[in-house]
Amino acid sequence: MSYEALLTRMALHDERLVVITSENRAAIRGLPSVRSIPLIDTGIAEQAAIGIAAGFALRGRIPVVHALATFLTLRAFEFIRTDVGLPRLPVKLIGGVPGFLSEGNGPTHQALEDVALMRSIPNMQIFCPSDEADMLSGLEEILITPDPCYIRFNALPAGTQHAPFRIGKAEVLSTGGDVTILVYGMLLDQALEARDRMEAQGVSTGLINLRMIKPLDEEKIMQAAQQTSLLVTLEDHFLTGGLFSVVAELLLKRQQPCNVLPIALMDRWFRPSRLDEILRHEGFTGEQIAEKIISTLNRRKTHAERSPVQSILP
Repeated sequence: MSYEALLTRMALHDERLVVITSENRAAIRGLPSVRSIPLIDTGIAEQAAIGIAAGFALRGRIPVVHALATFLTLRAFEFIRTDVGLPRLPVKLIGGVPGFLSEGNGPTHQALEDVALMRSIPNMQIFCPSDEADMLSGLEEILITPDPCYIRFNALPAGTQHAPFRIGKAEVLSTGGDVTILVYGMLLDQALEARDRMEAQGVSTGLINLRMIKPLDEEKIMQAAQQTSLLVTLEDHFLTGGLFSVVAELLLKRQQPCNVLPIALMDRWFRPSRLDEILRHEGFTGEQIAEKIISTLNRRKTHAERSPVQSILP
């Protein structure tokens, strides 16, 4: 089943759903032919789309707003914050081509701060599926919740079988004693490859698909921090405000010491290209991720061997 098919089915059975788009119909091209489903296209006017969505929500409807992720979260940020977040309205925000999925688009169209922006809004949930199957598994529950939610749209084919979805619960794909990779969104496939490569070299590797950044599955992250020697945060997002920031805040709040290796974009946008070329150029292939992690583990081991303080510790 596709996103469009699921949304159509739900809208036909729940008259509260209203579909809104800001000239972004890539995922819903067939909806105009379904006349019983309300569809509003505001054109390139994301701020107006959010205002309209808030109005519908105040009258008992569930608006599902589609726009390019960068324009939705940046251009309409104040409207989302004030009209949706503050009154806690059930508006669902579908951000198209987030992160590396923007591929050939330049910096103006690259949403690399969207998670940071949306998680700063009180009451806002954030769902970052790893592929289409992961996205569809969570949509039925998320669309009917009373809370607003930002969804990083992802229609990539699934690279693994997923566990059933629950709001605020992460998916543990493996556990390990040496390193645990924390990831959300489309980089799960690269994380799976990195895990397999490291396991083949004798590195005990855990992997957690967080699925949702907010609400966050704090307990699974804390368990990984306590059971493994290195946490890795992996994301197609700027370092500031994303998963690395989320994990750092959690560890500080819980007073949990832990070594953390962030793999993210450092204060720059990525070079536009095809997705596979972007991953290779920016250092996000499974092979490159495994190399970075193993290099970090080796440096820590060498440092421990040279340090008289470390050497007497258990």
